This record gives sequence, structure tokens and C-alpha cells, in this order.
Amino acid sequence: MRRKISTTLLGLGIAGVSLFATTGSAQSHGYTDSPISRQALCANGTVQNCGGIQWEPQSVEGPKGFPAAGPADGTICSGGNSRFAALDDPRGGNWPATDVRSGESRTFTWRLTARHSTTDFRYFITRNGWNPSQPITRAALESQPFLTVPYNGRQPDATVTHQGTMPGGKSGRHVIVAVWDVADTGNAFYACSDVRF
Repeated sequence: MRRKISTTLLGLGIAGVSLFATTGSAQSHGYTDSPISRQALCANGTVQNCGGIQWEPQSVEGPKGFPAAGPADGTICSGGNSRFAALDDPRGGNWPATDVRSGESRTFTWRLTARHSTTDFRYFITRNGWNPSQPITRAALESQPFLTVPYNGRQPDATVTHQGTMPGGKSGRHVIVAVWDVADTGNAFYACSDVRF
């Protein structure tokens, strides 16, 4: 009887370790909801036919080091994760967009379903003249973030807000690529928000 119980407990322990190993990266998850991100629009039902991202908007995780490394061009909004490729589809440039103004002060909000020690949060925006009917590439983005918020390894709260100034000299549709760089893994979280100046 003891041997059966020990074997059962050992089996459960191995299953638990296996589950943790396969979901270890799931310890840190998050997405932007202001300006609202594509994954949040899918999760709240505003945008249909999004695939699996509608159930896990917090899971757009990919390699960090953006823009020198990270997801390949054309897969930036999905974090390079093929399960969430619907986020890279420009939908003819018709994703719902948040109205913004050049030079305005803006609050950027992340919802973290699991917190993690953090290097920084960075916000990139598309260049003037980019093509909204094409997937996002590095060439479509300004080379430097317009807002960087360093965290120096601190663990953020479950709701994170940053105050920043929208870039000047913009008009029409643009996309903000928000990047949450995790400090103690090789990954980052990505969120694309469509905006209209």
C-alpha cells in the first residue's frame, strides 16, 4: 500500500514539474488596454475571427531585444507566435483605432495577469508614410521609442500606467508597438495598438 501511494505521489510530482516546465513562461503575462491593443479588441469581442488570442490576450510573448532582435518582421504584433498570427493581419488597415493628438499627454495602461521583474516598457510608433495595409515591420517603425519607462528589475503592479507625450508631426492612422521587457527571462511581451491622429 505504501509503495502504491509513493508511486502515485511521485507520478503527481513529475506531472506537476512537467506542467510547470511547459508553462514556466506563463508566469509573466500582460497586454495594453489603453490605447486598446489588438489582442484586447479580440478578447472583448469588438473584432471577430481572431483565433486563440481572444481567450488569452495576455500571452503575446516573444524573444526580447527588439528592435535589434525579437520577432521577425511581419510577426511583430503576434510576438512571432504563429498561434496569434491574426494580430499581424492588417485587415486592410481597418483595425478599430483610438483617436489621439500629436503632442498630447496620454496615459498608457498595461494589464498584467502575472507580474514579473522588469527591465523596461518601451513604445514605438510607425513612421509617416508607412503602409497600413501591410504587416508591421521594423522599416515601418520609427527607429527609437517615443517613450521608455525603466524598471531596473523591479516587479510592476498588476495595473501599470505610464504618462507620455504622443509624438508630434503625425496625422492619419498609425500603430503603437508596446514592448514589455522582462528582466529574468529571454522574452518580452508585445502589444500593437492602432491609433488615429
